[in-house]
Amino acid sequence: MKNIREPAVAGMFYPESASNLQNEVQQLLNDNKPREKFENVVGIVSPHAGYAYSGRTAAFAYNAVKGKNYKTIIIISPSHREYFAGISIYNGDAYKTPLGEVPINKEMRYELILDNKIIFNGINGHRAEHAVEVQIPFLQMLLQDFSIVPIVMGDQNKMFIDELANKLAEVIDDETLIVASSDLSHFHSKEQADKLDSIVEKRIAEFDYDNLQKDLETGKCEACGGGAIVAMMKTADLIKKNKSKILSRTDSGDVTGDNSEVVGYLSAVIFN
Repeated sequence: MKNIREPAVAGMFYPESASNLQNEVQQLLNDNKPREKFENVVGIVSPHAGYAYSGRTAAFAYNAVKGKNYKTIIIISPSHREYFAGISIYNGDAYKTPLGEVPINKEMRYELILDNKIIFNGINGHRAEHAVEVQIPFLQMLLQDFSIVPIVMGDQNKMFIDELANKLAEVIDDETLIVASSDLSHFHSKEQADKLDSIVEKRIAEFDYDNLQKDLETGKCEACGGGAIVAMMKTADLIKKNKSKILSRTDSGDVTGDNSEVVGYLSAVIFN
């Protein structure tokens, strides 16, 4: 019997009905396209709030990989609901959304956890986590015949980030895409959020992941999946793909009109 990770946030972060979900994602993709085309894309940054808030920003990133032939998507997520030491790759057979099941790339999972004390096969961080799940419907609408490696970082300090990046650089190929699932600052005024989030934007735009990590550690900026962004960028650098482009930056106040406490969102593409 297959071990399937059932949808945890369907009907909350995105529509529960397959047809409604398909329509919403298609509309987001139709309405939010980057101005330029990108070749040799190895990674994207995509936010993970409800589609009503961050779906437009995410669509820019997914449109940057439209029409490309990826066989494996590595999704790196923070853990919002539970702390654990290390990095957990889902130990089951597939992740499910209303659009169907997506198989896990078990071969790549095995390669990542082999002889590793930090990266492990588990359920930790996957039970109710939304940050992996909300990326999958976009992928299902754009790609055919692909598998995923869903990774949740229980701890995002430098040791874990470096280990993940080094291992990913060993296993990925030209048919692999890495999705760093991250929102930016949380619950500051729009003005304060803009100051914090512009630092993340600048570091990504300049492909400066070392200083992004330092700024996150010292509180100069915020990103709940900052470790995922740094790990993705470092992986790309290790395989000599080190160009970056910011595609969109918004916040929840742009949707709600309430600028007193906003959440920031950003999408970006890493390519060669």
